[in-house]
Amino acid sequence: MSSAQATASSIASSAPVAPVVAQSAAAAAADKPKPCCVCKDEKAKRDECMLFSKAADPQKDCLLTIDQYRSCMAGFGFKV
Repeated sequence: MSSAQATASSIASSAPVAPVVAQSAAAAAADKPKPCCVCKDEKAKRDECMLFSKAADPQKDCLLTIDQYRSCMAGFGFKV
């Protein structure tokens, strides 16, 4: 075994596993945007459609914009 392989294997065997996992979970949570900060255009279109719809059932009338907003939020990991 070469000295580079021995060094790599000793580093790998001495590295703590739990703190790395905890750090990456914390980093992922810190990197995830807040729901209010994503899909702003889709949300604005959805809200405008719902507020100014002349239909008897605005939810059915605005189904396309609602689905676009849901898809956008799902892309960021949010369930709406």
